[in-house]
Amino acid sequence: MVTRRGRGRPPGESDSRARIAAAAVHEFGEHGYEGATVRAIAARAGVDAALVHHYFGAKADLFAEVTDFPLRPDLEVPRILRGPRDQAGEHIVRFVLEAFERPEVRKRGVIVLRTAVSSRLTAPLMTGFLSRELLPRIAAELDGPDASLRASLVASQIAGMLITRYVVKLPAMADATPDELVAQVGPTIQRYLFG
Repeated sequence: MVTRRGRGRPPGESDSRARIAAAAVHEFGEHGYEGATVRAIAARAGVDAALVHHYFGAKADLFAEVTDFPLRPDLEVPRILRGPRDQAGEHIVRFVLEAFERPEVRKRGVIVLRTAVSSRLTAPLMTGFLSRELLPRIAAELDGPDASLRASLVASQIAGMLITRYVVKLPAMADATPDELVAQVGPTIQRYLFG
């Protein structure tokens, strides 16, 4: 008698993605972003490392998904910097503000910001992600020996703007329009980038 297989995925495949995500949460939590490896995540999930890449792509993609990170500045900011440089600072500020003005992004973004500054477990994750995935990509687009410092200044300015507008809600920051903030913060970012 021939047994016909039903439609859908073979048994066991459907939960592989969930096991990988759960393993990633544990690995990122125990070892931080930089210490967690795709191999260790795969081993904890009981799958091959290739399956992690199949479902999630790069480690940064997996991190963004399991932390529910609402933006991918590691992809978008370098793209902006490869465009016209004369307005890159304003474009970066506009990109971030337009994203955070969307309620679904703002809700998750505020959670990420709050936990990044208040949790001893989450802060190293965010620091590792930014230090490995975003800041070197910004620095690579800049000239000069202080490119890493200038990239970090950009990150500090953007983080400060987001925290004061969306977390602390300082009245003048919360009431300002995105265009007003682009006009005020954009030139500072531009100076940090291309001074």
